[in-house]
Amino acid sequence: MTGVGALRGTRVLDLSRVLAGPFAAQMLADHGAAVIKIESPTGDQTRTWGPPFLPDGGSAYFEGINRNKSNVCLDLKNEEARAVLLKLISESDVVIENFRFGTMDTWGLGYESVLAELFPRLVYCRISGFGSTGPMAELPGYDAVLQAFGGLMSINGEPQRDALRVGVPIVDIVAANQAFSGILLALHEVSASGRGQLVDVSLLDAVISLLHPHSATWLASGAIPARTGAAHPVIAPYQLFATSNGPLFIAATNNRQFAQVAQVLGHPELSTDPRFAENSDRVENLKALQDEMGRVLAQWDRDELAHALLAAGIPASPLNDVGRALQSEQVLARKMVVRSGGYTGIGVPIKLGVSGSLAPRPPAGIGAHTEEVLGSAGYTEDQISRLREGGAFGKADL
Repeated sequence: MTGVGALRGTRVLDLSRVLAGPFAAQMLADHGAAVIKIESPTGDQTRTWGPPFLPDGGSAYFEGINRNKSNVCLDLKNEEARAVLLKLISESDVVIENFRFGTMDTWGLGYESVLAELFPRLVYCRISGFGSTGPMAELPGYDAVLQAFGGLMSINGEPQRDALRVGVPIVDIVAANQAFSGILLALHEVSASGRGQLVDVSLLDAVISLLHPHSATWLASGAIPARTGAAHPVIAPYQLFATSNGPLFIAATNNRQFAQVAQVLGHPELSTDPRFAENSDRVENLKALQDEMGRVLAQWDRDELAHALLAAGIPASPLNDVGRALQSEQVLARKMVVRSGGYTGIGVPIKLGVSGSLAPRPPAGIGAHTEEVLGSAGYTEDQISRLREGGAFGKADL
C-alpha cells in the first residue's frame, strides 16, 4: 500500500451514487487515479444507510466504497453548476455515471449527443439497471431486483425453501468490477488509437454473466436448474457437512481427491463403493453420500479435520463468520484489512509488484474539496463566490 499506482496521471470524474459506480471509482483511485466525486447538496444516499455509523457520523456502508477521492458539491439542477460540470469533464480522462437513463441528455450533457464529439478521447462509463438498449433501457434497477429478474435468486437457497437473495450485493459488486475492467480496456484503446468510447455496463448483464454453470446447463439441456443449498449441482462432495463442533466445507472435485477424503476419514471403502466410484455416481447418489459422510464427520472436530484434509491436498474450511474471516492470519498477511490514521477498511485485492497501490485516505465530506478543485480548474475566488451565491453548490456547508 505504498506505491504510486499504475493509474497515476489518470483523471476520473465520479458522478455515480450508491454502490457499483462508487466502488469502480474507488478501485481506480486505489491504483493511483485522481478521482473527483461529485455529490449533490443532499449527498450520496448511502451516507445515511445504517447503522452502524462511525464517530464522524458517516455510515460504514459509504466509507467502504468512497475512499481516496476528492469531493465537489454541485447542484446539477442549477445551470451554472452544469457549466462547471462540463468544465470538469473537459479536464477528465474518464467519467462514471449511473443516473436514470437519459438524465445527462436532459442536462445537455449526453455522451452520444454532446460529449463524444466535444471530447473524442473521453472514456465514458455508464452503469445502469438494464443497459442502454432494449425495451427496458429506461427502467430503474437495484441489486436484489436484478437477482430476482436475472434468475440468480432462483438458484440460491435450500431446495424445499423459498429462494434467497445472495447475502452480499453481488450484482452491484460484479458490475463494479466489470466497469473497472471496461474502463481499463477503453483507456488502452485511447493509448492505441486516440479514440475514447462508451463503456456500457448494466446490472442485468452482470447478473446473467454470473449464472455459470446453471446457464450452461439450461443452454445445453433446457433443464431448469434447482436450488441445491450449499451443495454443488454437478460436483460431489462439494458442500458443508456438520461436525462435532460446527460446519465444515469439503471440496473434492475429482476421484483422486475423493479417495483422499475417504482415507483421511478412516473409511477408504467409501471411494470403492459403486455408488460413489465416479463424480457422476456421487452426484446421482448425493443423498446416500451425504448420509454416509455425515455419520463419520459428526465425530470429528472441524478444525482438526480441516487441517488434516488440507495437509492431504483437499480444499476444506470451517464455516467462518465475517469477523473470524477478517481476523484470520492469512487475510491479515495478505493486507486485506488496512488501517491508516483513523481509517479502517478492506484492502486492495489486486497486488501489483511494481506500481503497488495507494495508502487509503478516508472518504471526504460533501463539498470538502470544491474550492480546491475549482481553483485548479481555473476559477477565481470571485467566480467561486458568485457560483455559491447563484446556488451552484446548493445549500451545502462549504
